Amino acid sequence: MPADKLLVLSYAPYQAWQSPRDQHGPTARQVEADLRLIATRANGIRTASALEGPYDIGALAGQAGLKLWLGIRLGANKQDNAKEIAAGIAAANAYPGTVTRVIIGTEVLRRRDLSVGELIADIDEVRARVKQPLAYADMPDTWRRFPQVAAHVDVVMLEFRPYGQNPKLNVDASIAQIRATTEAFKTQFPTKRISLGGVGWPSRGRWRGDAAPSRVNEAVFWRELVTLARQEGVDYDLTEAFDQNWKYQDEGVAGASWGLWNAHRELKFPLNGAVVEHPDWRWYAALGALMGSLLYGAVGFRNSRLAVPSFMLGNGYAIACIGTLPLLYDDWLRLEAAVNLLLQAVFAFMVIRRADAVLSGAALPPAVTAAATLAALRRGRLQFNYDSLWFVFLAGAAISQALLVFDGHDRDAQLPAFIIPVIAAVLRFWTKDRPQALGWEDLCAATALALLAIVDAVMEGAKNPDFVTWNVAALVLAAPVITRKIGLLFVNKK
Repeated sequence: MPADKLLVLSYAPYQAWQSPRDQHGPTARQVEADLRLIATRANGIRTASALEGPYDIGALAGQAGLKLWLGIRLGANKQDNAKEIAAGIAAANAYPGTVTRVIIGTEVLRRRDLSVGELIADIDEVRARVKQPLAYADMPDTWRRFPQVAAHVDVVMLEFRPYGQNPKLNVDASIAQIRATTEAFKTQFPTKRISLGGVGWPSRGRWRGDAAPSRVNEAVFWRELVTLARQEGVDYDLTEAFDQNWKYQDEGVAGASWGLWNAHRELKFPLNGAVVEHPDWRWYAALGALMGSLLYGAVGFRNSRLAVPSFMLGNGYAIACIGTLPLLYDDWLRLEAAVNLLLQAVFAFMVIRRADAVLSGAALPPAVTAAATLAALRRGRLQFNYDSLWFVFLAGAAISQALLVFDGHDRDAQLPAFIIPVIAAVLRFWTKDRPQALGWEDLCAATALALLAIVDAVMEGAKNPDFVTWNVAALVLAAPVITRKIGLLFVNKK
């Protein structure tokens, strides 16, 4: 990253526990603290609205030494638009030294909230009453459809969403595309300032083909984007200053992961030098070693053949934790994680003890059917035995796979939530521990999981290793039941 500060960061003020849906939003003191922190890394901020909250963003930005690209939010409601325009004009005139750009109606044409004529009328109204440069921000394709807007603004802001666009591109290909688009628009609008608006890359979330959200990729994207802007002589704002946990509900994990700082105001990666994907990996490695040792200890350290399976399960549990604990954005997710991690931990001990019993020739407890498990669940009880937990995870995986196939746009691959049962399936084949007392419930769950995994693999394609891994794991999880049923059919035919 170049040595000086970043130019502008998009700023949303919500803290880790807040959202626009809350009655109690950010306070002036919280915003003031945010802006002081941003000022250590950037020269300015961009806001989405002139009516952010019960605080004066222009005054607070000026006190922090930040420049302000002031957004005026427009939509389909004309009365709300009038209030936004009035507030934006007032702020621009009140803080002429702080507000250095006014951005009117970001992506309103892409959303089709206003016609191009209505947007131009609003732009002209603001132009007549403020002295700052005016900008309109929208996707390049929208600018190509409505080039007449450029005659009414000083700045053509190009909004880029490389992670979510089609075709799916990796970081380097996205930067190359942004460069080519920027050069084309500089040629098309030679008298206008070209700006890169709201551009960024998520540090976590759903893989989309070659577009892989990761901490390393976010750091690389930011560094390459700033370098590109300098080389092209254009300005920019990066999305965004802070992770916004509330966006998880609408946009999945990726929506909550665009910040330079996380929602707790901790810097996610250094702007220079090496970046490690999982900076806390040592703690998770220690957890895997500890869990593996406890599992091996649970079978008395006496059977050397169980050493590797114990540490497979231990490290699987560490993977479950690393894929779950950083993503606890609300109370429902915290409850879901607590239940899942508890059940996977309990099941891991059941798996290793069962493997020990099978390998030593000890008698196994009577099989518990899926029907009995479902009956207990209907009574509000979960039976903590191997067969019941096996079926619960198998059915849960089938449901999760169905959600990915039929409503999977913002859903992540589910391996962390089912990794212990997947390892258990591998061990069942190794120990020749075939499922007993199969019913239609087991077969229905396993068959649905396998078929949906195949469909999902076709939908996601081979370029998505995150989903390739999960779908292979889903087939492994379904395999003990399906192969056992096939074996029984052959026996019956004979």
